[in-house]
Amino acid sequence: MSINEMPKMASSSVPKWHSSSVTTKIVNNLNPICQATQQLTLKGKFVIIHNQSKSIPGKFISVQIYSGTDVDPETGKGKLSEKAHFKQGESMKHSHDAQTTIYKIKIHVDSNFGSPRAFVIQNKYKKKFFLQSASIETSSNRIIHYDINSWIYPIKKTKSDRLFFSNRCYLPSQTPRALVELRKEELDILRGNGMGERKEWDRIYDYDFYNDLGDPEKGPEHLRPVLGGTKLFPYPRRGRTGRKQSTAGPSSESRPQPMNFGIYVPSDERFAPNKLKELKSNCVHAMVHFLSPKAELLSHRNSANFQSFEELLEMFSSNRSQIIEGWMKDNLKKLIPIAYLKEITIANKENHGQLPIPQIIFENELAWKDDIEFGRQMLAGTHPTRIQCLTTFPPQNKYGIQSSIKKSIIEQKLEGWTLSQAMEQGRIFMLDHHDYLIPYLNRINANGVCAYASRTLLFLRTDGMLKPLAIELSLPGPAPHLELHRVFLPAKQGTQAALWQLAKAHVLANDAVYHQLISHWLCTHAVVEPFIIATKRRLSVMHPIHRLLNPHFKGTMHINALARLIVINSGGILERILFPGEICMQISCDLYKEWRFIDQGLPADLLKRGMAVQDPDMNNPTGIQLLLLDYPYATDGLEIWVAIKEWVKDFCSFFYKDNEDIEGDVELQAWWSEIRTQGHGDKHNDTWWNQMTTLSNLVETLTILVWIASAKHASLNYGQYAYSGYPPNRPTLCRKFVPLEGTVEFGEFLKDPDKFFLKMLPDRFEMSLAVALVNVLSSHTCDEVYLGCQQSPGWIDNEVIQNRFAEFKQELKEIQARIMQRNRDPKLKNRRGPANIEYTLLYPDAASSSASKRGITGRGIPNSISI
Repeated sequence: MSINEMPKMASSSVPKWHSSSVTTKIVNNLNPICQATQQLTLKGKFVIIHNQSKSIPGKFISVQIYSGTDVDPETGKGKLSEKAHFKQGESMKHSHDAQTTIYKIKIHVDSNFGSPRAFVIQNKYKKKFFLQSASIETSSNRIIHYDINSWIYPIKKTKSDRLFFSNRCYLPSQTPRALVELRKEELDILRGNGMGERKEWDRIYDYDFYNDLGDPEKGPEHLRPVLGGTKLFPYPRRGRTGRKQSTAGPSSESRPQPMNFGIYVPSDERFAPNKLKELKSNCVHAMVHFLSPKAELLSHRNSANFQSFEELLEMFSSNRSQIIEGWMKDNLKKLIPIAYLKEITIANKENHGQLPIPQIIFENELAWKDDIEFGRQMLAGTHPTRIQCLTTFPPQNKYGIQSSIKKSIIEQKLEGWTLSQAMEQGRIFMLDHHDYLIPYLNRINANGVCAYASRTLLFLRTDGMLKPLAIELSLPGPAPHLELHRVFLPAKQGTQAALWQLAKAHVLANDAVYHQLISHWLCTHAVVEPFIIATKRRLSVMHPIHRLLNPHFKGTMHINALARLIVINSGGILERILFPGEICMQISCDLYKEWRFIDQGLPADLLKRGMAVQDPDMNNPTGIQLLLLDYPYATDGLEIWVAIKEWVKDFCSFFYKDNEDIEGDVELQAWWSEIRTQGHGDKHNDTWWNQMTTLSNLVETLTILVWIASAKHASLNYGQYAYSGYPPNRPTLCRKFVPLEGTVEFGEFLKDPDKFFLKMLPDRFEMSLAVALVNVLSSHTCDEVYLGCQQSPGWIDNEVIQNRFAEFKQELKEIQARIMQRNRDPKLKNRRGPANIEYTLLYPDAASSSASKRGITGRGIPNSISI
């Protein structure tokens, strides 16, 4: 019998029972948890931030169980058991400084109590604790699992008990009568009333504009437009915090202290104890390593440049000072709580390890200069999603202004092909960073940086590698819609080769900006957050689609909130290191105007960029054929995409027998409506949105979401240190234009081209800050859960679904084996290139051992966007 033919799950198939043994895993964030009456066993995977020996007195924690089958006629809800308190706890091994404790408790119920399908827990202790999981064993020895991973706050703060449902899924119309009212009440709580300032312990999900990026209280230069809610500045919504408005700028929300990591996100979206501690530690260690030797330069944006490539390589030396003293300590005190700073200070004194050498220079310090490596990174680097096939020559902008690249110049480099022949065969490609930048360049270049818009043309050689043909750098002309163009051609030596290297640096700066602001931040982090909010507000935790999506949303709202605090805010990291500076997020807004959800799936994206064509072969599950057979991101990604889609299709087919089930799912319809009208409300009138009326539309929507949150984000994020960790390979800004012959700057350039190149790059501080950022972003943390894995083996109470998920996991293992085989194929030259960097970013699993999954691995697809 196929999964599509399986019967619906019965709502009351569990035998009657007299008593239950309840197993719960709790991790106390300040103390190990104490406890227990009899049958509640604590098995924790998450750990506390501060390891202390004292447990929480069990009398402060109580549990009551709801029947999922028998209704209390007085309340209309499932029967509720007596209250039981934890009395003692069994401590487990310490892991990552956290103590895990197992508690057992026995609860006696009437013989007609029925199947336990929910419980409430109350914390009367003064501190929160982290509840990882629970399981209830019935009198017939059946174990009912509860996948929790939530902070439990004191009742003095929350004013209510915390409700959890078991891991069994029900469509709204199939909810057992005993759980109907509980299901409704829980969703009402999560939606809140849209009023008041949110507190740390709240679990309320609501939408807001990006009105917290500016900080007008620091001065008018920190004013930033509100993103979202207007035609001029459309944007996805973020989670509402309800903080007070700034007194200096009434449209701006007040901001918390940077780097105290205390910004509000709903408590269930907060990082687990170890994740938060490890992220803080990674941030500070990176800053100390890369910034402390020149700490006195931190307050001066225009500090000295690196004087040589040898000096630049010293950034990665183990001889750099790693002691937090003097100026650095005084400044970190302003950013980090004193207690935490003491821990980091001790850790730094104990750890003088050398940071890994970025892969781009690991084997060959000059590989980054190679033209073939320049082209290869557009297919297999950290940003392989921008290149497109050129279909019209010469390229032109929306006003009809044509590129100044001449056909005669191009045809000299096509290895015997004419331009028309090469284009007909899909062999001419373009990296386009022109139209979206031109309107902003005058404003950008008035702030001490030197930026062009760019077009780069490339030719597909017979060996499958891309050969650069020409680079066009453009500036706005003296009148509207006029432009000034300069064209640069590849050269192997002499002055022309040095000028070509400068032109490539400007292209790479363009690409770094688009990568960080658009491909990475906007098209993964920002666009997913409204889906998370809608899921928590409209789909019960018992809803199968909630169960499917939840692993792919873990940690995203928290990391996005931290990004608003220190990365994308006024004066934040991106404004400091990227050449658009204060208008970074406005560019992001402009490109959101072009964003369409239906284009975010991999096949649709490849078709849109002309990197693939439709395949009429009905047996091809991708529906497309790649123009480049050696395109590692696309080849590996399509295999991952198909596996995800097949898994999602089988999952949905089990719960929805026909399209009428989808149309009649009130929670699903409310979810989809809210995403379009509120979460992405600035696009609610766009006609490209699918109607949520068919199984195929549901499967495509969910596949796109899982793809974005897992594989797409992994491909764009975890290779950053390998390629951007060495700034000359991917500079984030340029401080000089390419000099014109006959000028003083051209004479300076001729005197020492390498020194001119280094002066053109970001200064010491900007480079160091950029490397510190990608060091943190590229690091996997200890609690990473990878695609095809779940935090709990009992994540869903359905054997058929669990077996199908095991098949999905096995398919991903087989895909990884095929990727590894392709990486060993010498004919697939883009798999390594001149820098000899294997394409491993879409290996589903990070490594064979958990120890090697932490840190900078350059491989592994985490389930969610959590960094």
